[in-house]
Amino acid sequence: MKISREVKTAILVIAGITFCIYLFTFLKGEDLFDKSNVYYTEFDYNALKTSSPVTVKGNKVGEVEEIKYDFDSGKTRISFTVTPQLKFSKNSTIRLYQEGLMGGNALSIVEANDNEFAKPGDFIKSEVKPGMISSLEKNFAGISEDLGTTLRSSDTLLTNINELVVDDSDDGLKQTIAELNATLKTFKGVGVRADNLLSKNDEKIASVLENFDKTSAELAILIKDLNDAKLSNTVKNLDEMVSKLNQLVTGLSAGEGSLGKLLTDDSLYDNLDNASKELQLLLLDIKLHPARYRRILSKREIPYEEPTQEQLNNN
Repeated sequence: MKISREVKTAILVIAGITFCIYLFTFLKGEDLFDKSNVYYTEFDYNALKTSSPVTVKGNKVGEVEEIKYDFDSGKTRISFTVTPQLKFSKNSTIRLYQEGLMGGNALSIVEANDNEFAKPGDFIKSEVKPGMISSLEKNFAGISEDLGTTLRSSDTLLTNINELVVDDSDDGLKQTIAELNATLKTFKGVGVRADNLLSKNDEKIASVLENFDKTSAELAILIKDLNDAKLSNTVKNLDEMVSKLNQLVTGLSAGEGSLGKLLTDDSLYDNLDNASKELQLLLLDIKLHPARYRRILSKREIPYEEPTQEQLNNN
């Protein structure tokens, strides 16, 4: 069976359009065939970045897709994708947490388990989990205040000793001893308050020190793993890959190679535009004269008739 030139042109145009759409999405870093479900949440401030992980019980099930600032509410709106296999309640909570001492932030889905499953596009409420630095700041707030009082008292003691050395008269010596006595009383009061404070926060301080110990152990394991993984070689390879990628992008921008010509040559657009017009005329002719194509195997040839302006306007 002989295929007409119009059919060949139509097939070529459709294939070209499909390839251009796929190429455009590929250059944007998007997956044309991605079937992940998208959900939304919001926070008072932005501590995330695109591609930050979304986890459930420590397992990655998605990532942050887009971050936008809502000028009406003054909040940061987050859209994130989750694999379709995950079913969770719409009453769950999206928790912002810190991945580690040296890591970034991530989102965690805290499930409600009420069988009211969320649908793609639903808005899920959020919360923020305090990090370790914030906890330390809260636990040591009282100790820091008393430490400031102690330093001020020490400064007063040094000043009085200096005056004792300069003024060697009886009145100066008596005044210095009296001020020294007052300073010692202040030290005693500070010591009592510090002892009471440490007694009240003994469990908290023990918990903080235990967390420090665990963090130090995890940090040591992390450093050992990085050394075993030869991080320097990995960084070197990554730098070479980025350099080659820059060369590739520069070549594409300059129109080098087939892909570069495809991106920079205006004749491709002109050819696609002309082919699109010819495809439009072909479809219109099929609609106006279907008999011509039903008899495509017949030896009888039906001549082509250019459509009138009225027919073009009606279609």
